[in-house]
Amino acid sequence: MQAAFIERLGPPDVIRCSEVPAPLPGPSDVLVDVAATTVNPVDTFVRSGLFRTPMDFPFVISRDLVGTVAATGEGVRGFTVGERVWCNSLGHGGRQGAAAEQAVVPADRLYRLPDRVDPYAALATVHPAATAHLALFTHGRLRPGETVVVAGGAGNVGSALVAMAAWAGARVVATARPGDAGYCRRLGAAEVVDYRAGDQWERLRDAAPDGIDLYTDTSGRNDLERAIPLLAPRGRVVVLAGAASRPALPAGAMYMKDASVVGFVISRARVPELAEAAEVINTLLAEGLLRPRRTETLPLAAAAEAHRRMERGELTARRVLLTPPGAVGLR
Repeated sequence: MQAAFIERLGPPDVIRCSEVPAPLPGPSDVLVDVAATTVNPVDTFVRSGLFRTPMDFPFVISRDLVGTVAATGEGVRGFTVGERVWCNSLGHGGRQGAAAEQAVVPADRLYRLPDRVDPYAALATVHPAATAHLALFTHGRLRPGETVVVAGGAGNVGSALVAMAAWAGARVVATARPGDAGYCRRLGAAEVVDYRAGDQWERLRDAAPDGIDLYTDTSGRNDLERAIPLLAPRGRVVVLAGAASRPALPAGAMYMKDASVVGFVISRARVPELAEAAEVINTLLAEGLLRPRRTETLPLAAAAEAHRRMERGELTARRVLLTPPGAVGLR
């Protein structure tokens, strides 16, 4: 079959698109005919070696897929051939990736796509949305009525954070450029602060006079010295981006507020956590509350160029979908 793969770690140029042996599902696996996959920042981390993970070469890249069930292992129950499905946790931990005509997915990492949901729009949202769910609920312990700040609310993960937090009954304050303020409000933000403004932090304090219960920063700047003093008692900061950031930690303000800072990467999420996220994602997809802002569809052979564009910062608020040759379109 055709696949986008690497035979060593390195820059985008190491990605090849050629024939590899077709995968065979094990007893607890599902074989999926891939209709499309995506490009995520974490895909570039794995390809470059920044995020080390077990892999066998040739290693097929990419995390996410949408497609149809082609076959199931003898121990799998509940999936039928031809059923529309999605996954967002391949390409890590010894699992081959999704950038191929077919992929093997452990059955406990595969989810049905709700009826009447556009599969390509869903594909563009499932990875950012799972990241958002983990940040808000698994690690952020969000409760209804709390105030959440989403720094970078117009981006791929940021928009999912805003939509999901608002759906959960939180009061959302987003930071974004003025031109994106309306978009953030349509997603559910109660207030939007210009992150380029010199008095951004004073505006955030005014927007949350009782303190911020949960602070998330999708930009990766992680300015803890300014964020932690704005927290409410027992407020939380969730670090979900910024692999190279080295912020100062105001420990005194933390312990006086009974505050906490926790970091996570989706690659370390446990199977039950991903399944819990998938249930919420499917609910929001069915309700039309999760939608990509911009998508671009390219052939699988453009995987290397898509990685280059990702690393140059050209795909902010844009999701690239890659379609394998011969892929059958989904409805």
